[in-house]
Amino acid sequence: MEGEEVPVEAILVEDGVIKKKGNLQEVEAAAETKGTEQVHLNGKTLMPSFIDPHSHFPFVGPVSRMADLSGCGSFEEVADVLRKYLERNEFEKNEVVLGFGYDHTMLKEQRHPVKEVLNEITDRPLFVFHASAHMGCANDALLDMAGIDSRTEEVEGGTIGRMTGSMEPDGYLEETCLSLVQQYIAGGSEREYLKLLEEGQEVYVQNGITTVQDGAASLETVELCKALAEQGKLNVDVISYSLVDNDPGKIFEANAPYVKRYHNRFKLGGYKMLLDGTPQGKTAWLTEPYEGDEEYRGTSWYKDEKVRKVTDEAVRNNIQLLTHCNGDAAADQLLRNYKKSMEEPQQSGKEELRPVMIHCQTVRDDQLDVMKEIQMIPSIFVDHTYYWGDVHLRNLGEARGSRISPARSAIDRGLPVNLHQDSPVIRPDMLQTIWSAVNRQTRGGVIIGPEQRISVKEALQAVTIHAAYQYGEEDTKGSIKEGKWADLVILDRNPLEIDPMELRDIQVEETIKEGETIYKKAKKLNIQ
Repeated sequence: MEGEEVPVEAILVEDGVIKKKGNLQEVEAAAETKGTEQVHLNGKTLMPSFIDPHSHFPFVGPVSRMADLSGCGSFEEVADVLRKYLERNEFEKNEVVLGFGYDHTMLKEQRHPVKEVLNEITDRPLFVFHASAHMGCANDALLDMAGIDSRTEEVEGGTIGRMTGSMEPDGYLEETCLSLVQQYIAGGSEREYLKLLEEGQEVYVQNGITTVQDGAASLETVELCKALAEQGKLNVDVISYSLVDNDPGKIFEANAPYVKRYHNRFKLGGYKMLLDGTPQGKTAWLTEPYEGDEEYRGTSWYKDEKVRKVTDEAVRNNIQLLTHCNGDAAADQLLRNYKKSMEEPQQSGKEELRPVMIHCQTVRDDQLDVMKEIQMIPSIFVDHTYYWGDVHLRNLGEARGSRISPARSAIDRGLPVNLHQDSPVIRPDMLQTIWSAVNRQTRGGVIIGPEQRISVKEALQAVTIHAAYQYGEEDTKGSIKEGKWADLVILDRNPLEIDPMELRDIQVEETIKEGETIYKKAKKLNIQ
């Protein structure tokens, strides 16, 4: 990850830090031989552990407990999964039943399972999240509980689906309008949530990840992460970014010991802003219309006045700002406002802020040039090429659809590109992500924008040293270097030496945080 061409033969770890690296003889000479444990890889590959540059850590555990709709191909299959889920689980009175992961673009009906579908499944309050988590559907029981009816007004930046020919809600809620049911779908005690956070942490650890992000924090999720930290139950480093609508300044003020520095493996890293939706759901904000529509360009969350206020505050107070931009119109809005904020004469410390554009699905070359100029980091959700590449070709047309997740263009400009999964949108599987970046093959088997492919080494750097750079931690993480933390992962094969189409088949054998093993793959017993 540091540009070396020859693999390191051995390392010495002491007190959680890489003390020495080199050939075996040199490392053995540096070790205190008495009591030193020797670990032989036996043909496996050791590399720096993976670093998550954007996800939603507090929700990975809870989503794993919801009905899994990710494999559904029709309304009938959605209903079948939910009915079986209801049979297997017990629910309190008025407890909302939750499902996650349906994708209307993968359903036979090619539309969302609104209340007419959900009402047939149960009379309990029920809500199902779209795979993007930017939209979802409620049945009548939940709509009644939340008081959503024909008189309910939409929240700016969102949509309430309506029945044909009337204002009666059909159950579909999009973007900011999800807030109308938020309090009803976020139940549970603190103890239950802490248990779910631990379960979510284990998902990351099993995938070789030792630094994770809470990428849309509220006061509640910050308090939960702090509770785990104070109980000594964080096995990974967690970095929290507070949503700008959640009064992040107040959260920072109330949690001074955690601001920009770890305390028991938790810290507050900065602010998070969302400017649009998602291209597969046609809510990403574009400068040109979606394919087949002469006017519709997606959804803008905020006017420029609000965005400029946020960028001014972030730059003025030396706060790192992460901004969700899927559409190029959203990227334009971020770049023009952030650039203006940096040009204010009273602003200082600009070169250290490392602002981040999250997702970058349709970012243009001219926008990448501006990002280079203002040192904005592209964090790319490159797995869109696999999971929704076929959909993007339909929604955006051949030219724009093929260019989603333009990692090659960003790297060629010298930008420190990193790659993420936006979990729980998809599983935090870095090896799948590396496969997607290198191969750019859709679920339908189409090679999408081959000119935007990157090399295996570049993809590995994007999920290690470049991700560490985003957090300002490149001096302590992201590579095997003397003086850095021994945050490591052992893989069953070397990604640099296999067929690129086999990258996602590599298995994580062991995950190591500061020299201590926090996950080890169980060996299968060969019983005859």
